[in-house]
Amino acid sequence: MKNKNILVGSVIVASLAIVGVFSCTKNLNKTNPNALPVTGYFNTSAELLQGTNAIYAVLHSLNMAGREWFFIHDLRSDDVASGGGQLEVPRAQILNGGTTPSNSVMNAVWENYYTIILRANTVINAGPTVTDNTSLRDRCVGEAKFLRAWAYYDLVTMWGPVPLYTKPVLTPTDFQPRAAVADVYKQVIQDLSDAAAALPGKSAYGTTDLGRATASAAYALLGRAYMQQGDYADAKTALLKIPSSGPDGYSLVSNYNDNFLEETEFNNESIFEIVFFDKGDQNFNWGGNSTGDGPTADQTTVRNQEYCPVAWRNLIPSDGLLAEFENTATGASKTDPRFGFVFYRTGDTFDNGTATLTDAEQNGNTSTYLGVTQKISYRKYTLIYKQSASQASFYPGGNNMRVIRYAEVLLMLAECENELGNSANAIAYLNQVRARPSVNMPPYPTAQFPVGTKDQITQALIHEKRVEMSDEEVRNIDILRWRAKGYLKTEPFSYFKAGRDEVLPIPQSEIDNNPKLGSGGIPAQNPGY
Repeated sequence: MKNKNILVGSVIVASLAIVGVFSCTKNLNKTNPNALPVTGYFNTSAELLQGTNAIYAVLHSLNMAGREWFFIHDLRSDDVASGGGQLEVPRAQILNGGTTPSNSVMNAVWENYYTIILRANTVINAGPTVTDNTSLRDRCVGEAKFLRAWAYYDLVTMWGPVPLYTKPVLTPTDFQPRAAVADVYKQVIQDLSDAAAALPGKSAYGTTDLGRATASAAYALLGRAYMQQGDYADAKTALLKIPSSGPDGYSLVSNYNDNFLEETEFNNESIFEIVFFDKGDQNFNWGGNSTGDGPTADQTTVRNQEYCPVAWRNLIPSDGLLAEFENTATGASKTDPRFGFVFYRTGDTFDNGTATLTDAEQNGNTSTYLGVTQKISYRKYTLIYKQSASQASFYPGGNNMRVIRYAEVLLMLAECENELGNSANAIAYLNQVRARPSVNMPPYPTAQFPVGTKDQITQALIHEKRVEMSDEEVRNIDILRWRAKGYLKTEPFSYFKAGRDEVLPIPQSEIDNNPKLGSGGIPAQNPGY
């Protein structure tokens, strides 16, 4: 059973989302007579919980995980290619390296990250005034710190120096300049350390609270943050705090595909996922409710619609990703079964095995795989495994977005151990992922991937993580880390210019609305934009 409580928006907190970092400088002193002031609310744990729920509401919204969040990550990776002419101009710009400061997709995602931060700051700031249920209060503050850290982690990895807010913005004088990358990471690490100490394990949540942040989610994100800064020792320490047994423990599920099916949400591999609901009406809110503020509205996602072979098919797998999977035709001793779990090809069955996918049903561009031009589409998160082509032609779905899963933890630990000189441990973690029963790939070393040196283990890791985590919104950030360390044998993007394309441009909306943006010693805009 999915929890609807964490999807509920709060009209009180929502009224704050237009103040401060997103406001123009006109008429800021006006008071909304329909909104309660912050000082008149968040005095009880129940009210603080409503404020916490309102943070999650943004997470599920159109401009975040409902649509644009997965787009902006995927478009910045080499796992995707354009599916055809239906890919809108702002998305095509990001995919092709032509992102401008006025890009509407980028601006929308930036603003929603800061809406998350504003709402999280409101909860964190109000926490000390709540005394009626200190256990719930501390959990709410822990959830808010996790979500604030999640937003800042994405911001700093994709934009570099960004404005750092740790208190609610209430007046025009509260604007902040861009903070140094190290300072943003320092805040992320502090928030996640606090969240890990305050949050419970998954067993503490009942079925009505599935989807809330846990201590393990905080430790996993903390591991990501440390790794991105090159601190592999502290990353390993954080990741090893995620239990692999007991009521709060995690493990790999036997069937790889269970990580992406609607019927197998919240399985034992899932550490943090974003909740969606299939409302059964093929409806999606494209309009004014972009921050998820409906007081009782369930949230759907259009990811199925965007990638589905028989729907818009806006993004398809890149030829480079297809070639990454081991295949007997290219010298491997076994063809990787994950290829069939991740992609649909012409001739595959769908709709519970009752229909066969054709070229004509797959809109748009072709791929080249094993020297053959053919139609290949993404399978992950799509719903035609149980739907007909006509039903799936337009279907916003309720399939949860798995943001962190245990396989990634094992792969991060492999990278940490390799960097720390513990080769045997690194190889063991890699082989644990390959040994999943439905995958059962030969252990490393293999003929194609020897692991006798640190560099060889690194290349095996880069391969393994790409095929295991393909199109899961981690590859783009991995590229940043591995490029900086010189681990990539070839540059993934033909458009890449060093000193510019590591980060996105600062959105024009922020430059226009934040008078302090470039006043702290860091220019308002990133180089080259």
